[in-house]
Amino acid sequence: METIYQNSTDFILLGLIAHPAFPGLIFAVVFSIFVVAVTANLVMIMLIRVDSRLHTPMYFLLSQLSIMDTVYICITVPKMLQDLLSTQKTISFLGCALQIFLYLTLIGGEFFLLGLMAYDRFVAVCNPLRYPIIMSQRVCLLMVLGSWAGGSLDGFMLTPVTMSFPYCGSREINHFFCEIPAVLKLSCTDTSLYETLMYACCVLMLLIPISFISVSYTRILITVYHMSSAEGRRKAFTTCSSHIIVVSIFYGAAFYTNVLPHSYHTPEKDKIVSAFYTILTPMLNPLIYSLRNRDVAAALRKVLRKHAFSQRLQVGHVPRKY
Repeated sequence: METIYQNSTDFILLGLIAHPAFPGLIFAVVFSIFVVAVTANLVMIMLIRVDSRLHTPMYFLLSQLSIMDTVYICITVPKMLQDLLSTQKTISFLGCALQIFLYLTLIGGEFFLLGLMAYDRFVAVCNPLRYPIIMSQRVCLLMVLGSWAGGSLDGFMLTPVTMSFPYCGSREINHFFCEIPAVLKLSCTDTSLYETLMYACCVLMLLIPISFISVSYTRILITVYHMSSAEGRRKAFTTCSSHIIVVSIFYGAAFYTNVLPHSYHTPEKDKIVSAFYTILTPMLNPLIYSLRNRDVAAALRKVLRKHAFSQRLQVGHVPRKY
């Protein structure tokens, strides 16, 4: 069987755990997280679209984050769930390339978007009177397009190079999706130069948004410190705290994956960290924003009340039989 796969262009994904003792239990847990993540992000997008109070730059950018998270989790988890129930854990060469491209595009886009969301908070707190002018609809659209373009540039640069290496040995990828470091381990040529260049590219993509975030929140802290109103300070911290939590979670995992030297990495650690930011983070982001944000919670209650009221009306109009 191994010889057949070596002569094939398909790869084999060994999964999060190579030989799980309870695959059904892992399937149930991952599937539950997947359903919660997709549902929460779709609800967030719907609320921002239907509630006029959420038609602001901050929530427009948040809706784009939810779109990215929804697509992000859908490119890795369904295949992972399929492999947990199947003995054929193969992924085609083209499928692997597509997974790498989408993964790089979305993670890169989220890097830039979180940085620009910090700038949005900076303008809201430090220049509230000019906020509607600075964060106009045109500027918000350019921010979103720039985030997607920056992420796709990373995908277009790295995906063709990664897939151009000869893979003439084992086809078994010790991962649950086609992450570049795990794929490169199968190459039968020296990839050290490419890995160094890729490392530099990833560090640069991290430094740009982190610089935005650091400068923005430094200015925000200075402004909040000089505020005389306790209510103003509370509102500023409430507005920014959700974003800070999301940034800390996402960039913490990204720092481990892209910045720490190879000596700190093992296949098991890499898979756990990858599972954290590909499976858990898309679920946590909308939950953090909804639980810590009064406007989103109020919009959700409004929709639920409207739905309950319409249900009562339908029940009340059911014709009675005599």
